[in-house]
Amino acid sequence: MKKLILSTALATLMALPAFAPVQAQEPKHGGNMVVTYKDDVATLDPAIGYDWQNWSMIKSVFDGLMDYEPGTTTLRPGLAESYEISEDGLTYTFKLRPGVKFHNGRELVADDVVYSINRVVNPATQSPGQGFFSMIDGYDAAAEGKAETVSGVTAPDAGTVVFKLSRPDATFLHIMALNFSFIVPKEAVEEAGADFGKKPVGTGAFKLTEWALGQRLVFEKNPDYWISGVPYLDSFTVEVGQEPVVALLRAQNGEVDVPGDGIPPAKFVEVMQDEAQKSLVVEGGQLHTGYITMNVTKAPFDKVEVRRAVNMAINKDRIVQVINGRAVPANQPLPPSMPGYTKDYAGYKFDQEGAKKLLADAGYADGFDTELFVMNTDPNPRIAQAIQQDLKAIGINASIKSLAQANVIEAGGAGTAPMIWSGGMAWIADFPDPANFYGPILGCSGAGEGGWNWAKYCNADLDKAAAEADSIVDPAKTDERLAKWSDIYMKVMEDAPWAPVFNEQRYTMKSARMGGDDALYVDPVSIPVNYDYVFIKE
Repeated sequence: MKKLILSTALATLMALPAFAPVQAQEPKHGGNMVVTYKDDVATLDPAIGYDWQNWSMIKSVFDGLMDYEPGTTTLRPGLAESYEISEDGLTYTFKLRPGVKFHNGRELVADDVVYSINRVVNPATQSPGQGFFSMIDGYDAAAEGKAETVSGVTAPDAGTVVFKLSRPDATFLHIMALNFSFIVPKEAVEEAGADFGKKPVGTGAFKLTEWALGQRLVFEKNPDYWISGVPYLDSFTVEVGQEPVVALLRAQNGEVDVPGDGIPPAKFVEVMQDEAQKSLVVEGGQLHTGYITMNVTKAPFDKVEVRRAVNMAINKDRIVQVINGRAVPANQPLPPSMPGYTKDYAGYKFDQEGAKKLLADAGYADGFDTELFVMNTDPNPRIAQAIQQDLKAIGINASIKSLAQANVIEAGGAGTAPMIWSGGMAWIADFPDPANFYGPILGCSGAGEGGWNWAKYCNADLDKAAAEADSIVDPAKTDERLAKWSDIYMKVMEDAPWAPVFNEQRYTMKSARMGGDDALYVDPVSIPVNYDYVFIKE
């Protein structure tokens, strides 16, 4: 076994306040923060919850073996004080932190980890995160209900968990930081049954103390939290049923600390033109790219020259203006905040004459007719119209098919949509690793019937390269692995199954009394707020 991170001696340091991020201002303890949302929260069960609204709340109630440094995409140990990876990358051995307690007072043991993973993989749970664990030995039998447990997850003693994988996978540590990997106590799950999502019990910094359906959720500080000094807040309250415009007004009046749904598009310009309001706005990147897919299996998009012409035809700066500048132009599939992003790549420049020449080279000097599918909620139809105008300028007549989200997704999966504007449905990474942007939406596995690879793009050589990149599991070789992923995405851009358009920025607002680094309010893995580390300055 080759130890690749954290000795046991160093592990004790991880329980000290130094584990918290360095803040520009000394954090203060106490107080209640108020956050609002339009919609009620569906569940706080980490095996079930899978939307951006409940994601950060679940992160504050539960913990996983791995975590991220607050406000960043940098992995760090969580409930594991250390881990070892075997030389062949197939065995991960985690040592648990001693003395960690669930909210019910019971101490965490290794069997809890085994139970939690098995619960997610068990088909009876119907977890949307089941597939993330496919690299663990014995997954297939358990996922199909042919085995009661995943054979590759064992607890040799109360403080040790061992995972045996069926293939090396460099994303495994990220999987261990996903909400679906968070640890739950079996007795609490069995006692609550189907209501566990409303009566969650974890090891996190906060515990749920009140849930008035359709009104509010109240989370109070966990006095026994394993990171000393955290959280800083005594509590935070999530008020639901708040229209975003009303929430913004309440925030302006000092009644709300964070409008969770963000700044309403209709109010964005007004807010940014008011210096007092603008000073309270926080901007951050997201692990998101908005793109146009082109079905590479059908003419005319079976010709790479046509796909490159579409890339050159799109005036991305103008489209960003359609959404009031709430994005940055994209030049590749990965967003800038994603590891593996190629910083020195310029992408396809806006060049209508060059695009026309490419069409002529492909045999379409007179252009052609096609269809552009789009989700029918604002601002996506307006974006589609701007794309339509750009395509028209080079001779491509794209009629817009504005449909409900489910219908667009269905057409994309079935391969009946020649072009799709992905807005409102665009991929937001489940975890900050370049592999998560490839397999589901650009790899051969996602190109089948019903898959999310709407371009139906399948490059077997790139799939092989992706597998090779993910077989590099040694953290010391991270740069080597990311370089391979950069090469993969550059090849994708040569093949041009997409026209990347923009990377949407998140804009949120915090009240003047709230403290903590701005990055905590646009945390890329705890959107919209990393509740554990923000504080009230007053």
